[in-house]
Amino acid sequence: MLSVDLAARKLGLRPGIPVAKALALYPDLALMDADPEGDRLGLERLALWFQHRIAPIVAADPPDGVVLDTTGSDHLHGGEPAMLSSMVHRLAEAGFRAKAAVADSWGAAHALARYGRGSVSVVRPGETQAILADLPIKALRLSPSIVAELATLGVAHIGTLATMPRAPLALRFGGQIAHRLDQAFGYTDEVITPIRSVSPVEVSRNFAEPIAAAETIARYIEKLASPLCQGLEERGQGVRHLDLILHRVDSHKATIRVATAVPVRNAKRLTRLLCEKIETIDPGFGIERMVLLASRAEPMERRQIVSSLIAEEEHDISDLIDTLTNRVGAQALYRFAPVESDLPERSFCRVPPLSPDETRGWPEHWPRPPRLLGRPEPVQAMAELPDQPPLFFIWRGIRHRVKCADGPERVFGEWWKNDAELTISRDYFRVENTHGERFWLYRAGDGEHGETGSQGWFLHGIFG
Repeated sequence: MLSVDLAARKLGLRPGIPVAKALALYPDLALMDADPEGDRLGLERLALWFQHRIAPIVAADPPDGVVLDTTGSDHLHGGEPAMLSSMVHRLAEAGFRAKAAVADSWGAAHALARYGRGSVSVVRPGETQAILADLPIKALRLSPSIVAELATLGVAHIGTLATMPRAPLALRFGGQIAHRLDQAFGYTDEVITPIRSVSPVEVSRNFAEPIAAAETIARYIEKLASPLCQGLEERGQGVRHLDLILHRVDSHKATIRVATAVPVRNAKRLTRLLCEKIETIDPGFGIERMVLLASRAEPMERRQIVSSLIAEEEHDISDLIDTLTNRVGAQALYRFAPVESDLPERSFCRVPPLSPDETRGWPEHWPRPPRLLGRPEPVQAMAELPDQPPLFFIWRGIRHRVKCADGPERVFGEWWKNDAELTISRDYFRVENTHGERFWLYRAGDGEHGETGSQGWFLHGIFG
């Protein structure tokens, strides 16, 4: 096991314990596959987030940390304690438990952030050695084999290790111990290689005389779009968010943004999308500088042009999607995608119109109605318990007599998401009334045990 949560730690489980042993002790233990690559990418994104908001020099400190050089920037955030508290608080709001430390060296901050007692630690200059003395030796980033051998010698804390003669240590363990101690105490510099996001593609045009007419703005948008697309092509990218920034002579800025459903580097298409929003621009007393910025770009494959005689033409609706999105808003266009869930109301989600198709599909073992109600509506029903369909039901004041029915299909709650769903279940029935109308009903519970649900009936969907 690579990691355990707080509840597992309270049970006595620790990282490194074999999975088989953990399951033998606690058979109901919930396990998740590790995703090292996903963790690495997430850590890099977090480092970029800190780089944009806290300090310019930030790097990922795998497997679970981020290191920052806040020299000269801490006062912008109210001082070191306030800065650290704000960072921990923001991460907590995002669902992450974090600890933060400021020290004279990377090694000392690394040790305190992982093995210090408080969630926020600030080490004043000259106090590093005294603060680190009580921390365990594994806080020095030593190899596990060296930590294990030092433990057999009775060396458990950094303070004890620091007082030992270095020559015998180097003879037995090599130079790693001395190197890590020097890094932690600040005797040896440790370079932070910052993670940097690639500067976005940007083109600009300065005007000797201010411009204000919509036709003139449109003409220069077209002139800027071509070199922008050339820059994107050199990087193998296409634009997703494109910003037009207009610098007015009164030192104010006017900005418009267009978004695309897929990466695009077609100059005519981008020009048309921007020109549709020219009427929203207030040029004031004139525009003296125009900047076109690809604020978000993504990799875009180069497609080989093949003869139309041997290849079928692909229907591309992304241009239509982009036009509608920039007119009515990105939230107005979506499609439904399947989600792995047995509960019908959780088995789908909204995704962008041109998002890639998921490998999983809709459940096929039981038919689903094409129309689900926004929320299951309670109905009055009469049925023979425990597993018989209703004889009739009353929905919205209308009585429906059931002619035939199919079911039950039992659906259980998702206990791994919510403790309240440990025992609940539903029994779904497809029923048809005497007028040929078909409905999807369910009973909240198994018809026998009260802890499984209220045993009330609900209408969840309608078949066409």
